[in-house]
Amino acid sequence: MPIRFAYHPGNVAHSSAPEVDETMRAACRSLDIELIDMPGATSCGAGILGQANRRLQITLNARTMSIAEDLGMDIITPCATTAATLFEDLMMLKADSSLMGEVNRTLEKTTGRVLEGSIKIRHLLQVILEDIGIENFSKKVKNPIPSPLAPYYGPNLQQVGLIGGDDVFDPWYMESVIEAGGGDPIRYASRTSSAGTPGIFSEEQTVLRQSANILSDAKTMGARMMISACTLSHGVLDIYQGKASRSTGLNTNLPVIHFCEYVAFLTGNFPTRLAMLKTRVAVIGD
Repeated sequence: MPIRFAYHPGNVAHSSAPEVDETMRAACRSLDIELIDMPGATSCGAGILGQANRRLQITLNARTMSIAEDLGMDIITPCATTAATLFEDLMMLKADSSLMGEVNRTLEKTTGRVLEGSIKIRHLLQVILEDIGIENFSKKVKNPIPSPLAPYYGPNLQQVGLIGGDDVFDPWYMESVIEAGGGDPIRYASRTSSAGTPGIFSEEQTVLRQSANILSDAKTMGARMMISACTLSHGVLDIYQGKASRSTGLNTNLPVIHFCEYVAFLTGNFPTRLAMLKTRVAVIGD
């Protein structure tokens, strides 16, 4: 019987990275995960909305989470930023009964909804390890990739309570998936470092340095491809890597694909297209 989740694709999957939503749905079908769309669910705000109006972000996210509660399901997302933002707002509401009451009064007045706070926020990576199990996952691998692969988590997922049984400081979940997929997971220091994504339009040089360091670090350790659990970081690491190299002088020429693209390919989907690489970098080395 399929595992059922309320599905929030995240912001970017609706716009500049439709391949994330496309491959998330394909991967979940192959993994017997049933995605239930949430009509009317809004953007999580990605923490950016919260910088301008934290109460508005929390209220909008409480509304989205109340939709999932009505469905009786936890929320699953392929986006590390969405997972982190929803989780942080949910934890804030559950820790502050006064805030929960104020937000619920606003929700009830404007939408007729209330949030109990009974749901959990899950990333696809976590569901594979904790609900499906790595042994069961390995049995579903049809297109193994026997290559040195660099997992990229980013900082958003690395929060106690959000990542389940993974280690906040030394994660191993994605390494386990890579091994199950026939690959050799590359351990490198910056796999949980920030790519600086929110600052790309205001502090470009800083972001280029951050992303260049991550790519160069992985490549120096022998990676032939990077797999990102973070949709926003995936975009920066992929699209801007040429500019990052020119800005820093570091070797950043490394294919970067999203975790959903990787899992979809492993499980037999899109056998002639591993990923929609915006950098047009060949998947086989330089």
